[in-house]
Amino acid sequence: MTDATLTDRPLTGRARPDRSPHSLAEWQAVGGYEPVRRALGMAPAEVVDMVDAANLNGRGGAGFPAAKKWKFMPPPGPGDGPNHLVVNGDEMEPGAFKDRLLLEALPHQVIEGTIITAFATHATEAVVLIRDEYRDAIANMRRAIHEAEEAGLLGRDILGTGTALKIKVKPSAGRYIVGEETALIESLEGRRAVPRKRPPFPAQSGLWGRPTTVNNVETISLVPHILAGGAQWFRALSRTEEGGTKLYAVSGRVNRPGLFEMPMGTTARELIELAGGLSGDGRLRAFQPGGGASGWLEEAELDLPLDFGHCARAGSMFGTGTMIVLDRTACPIGVLARHQRFYARESCGWCTPCREGLPWVARILDALEEGTARPEDLEILRMTAAEAGPRGRSFCDLMGGAMSPLATALARFGDLFEAHLDGGCPIRRGLL
Repeated sequence: MTDATLTDRPLTGRARPDRSPHSLAEWQAVGGYEPVRRALGMAPAEVVDMVDAANLNGRGGAGFPAAKKWKFMPPPGPGDGPNHLVVNGDEMEPGAFKDRLLLEALPHQVIEGTIITAFATHATEAVVLIRDEYRDAIANMRRAIHEAEEAGLLGRDILGTGTALKIKVKPSAGRYIVGEETALIESLEGRRAVPRKRPPFPAQSGLWGRPTTVNNVETISLVPHILAGGAQWFRALSRTEEGGTKLYAVSGRVNRPGLFEMPMGTTARELIELAGGLSGDGRLRAFQPGGGASGWLEEAELDLPLDFGHCARAGSMFGTGTMIVLDRTACPIGVLARHQRFYARESCGWCTPCREGLPWVARILDALEEGTARPEDLEILRMTAAEAGPRGRSFCDLMGGAMSPLATALARFGDLFEAHLDGGCPIRRGLL
């Protein structure tokens, strides 16, 4: 790989401004697929150890260490069926739009990462799940897969090494619950996207009953760069102990919403500056560091390093690193109301706290905005956040994730909730 690609922006340094994808020849001219050659000359366990040393945490939301997940995958025995790898590009989190760039502009990078990850996890079949609305991403990935197959970079005998891998693209109907990996597997098997009871875990029994690893597109896209630059180089890109760079999305009340590849641990203050500063009245009210399901932070946390560990210790969640920013003219309760309607709609409906609780919360928040809520409604919100929010109170983590921004809003903006009881949103009415 050329020095030009080993920059401080390995993920996006080769992306074109118009997002047009590289042909295979163009990609190979800048060092593409050299990391694949290197990986296939190693043992699978050596690849896993290299990614482990790089401290790559998954970029899909949970931040689970990628190598630790890979180590759960057993090699197939004689007569066993294939192991599977699923690359999740069905991003549905409010505020998330990072994977679209990688799939549209850098499909060969995704393929490289898929080959290396499949090799490390003993998988011979891979599925790239892409949100159906991402039509350019679907077309570009399919075109790149065909080019790789024609060149012997995919198929029964990759680069003459005896390694086999078949990749196919699967458009998704788009459901937030598909971010839960067992619900994703259910949907790929043609069933309703409902999370499975665990154990068994996907590495034991996943897609079609075979061992399966599910990784996010951004996680997969970082893997070739670890092979190219080495674990220590990758760790040095970060400002914290969590390795690498991160594709941060910034939206809301900023002048230039967009995507920014920055070192893991970049602060909210820096990201807001990169996004052209605050819009509206130019005064920060609050921000969510990890998308719509992350807890609210305020001005005191502007210089918090944004990674999984620091956000968790601050009482929030890093999630997908998709920051939503509010100025003083924006009402966090109004934003919460929109998000809760989304989560209520996206619930699979399997368990009572989620199926019944989320629409209830959404209705109360809407009533607060409209000025028809009662004082006892605030107690219901507090009770729901306290009782239904902790993990383990519902079948999967959708309910807990939806309650996190509600709980932090009640703690941080209690006076604003009270003010809504007197005729609706005071910010919208120009009273605050």
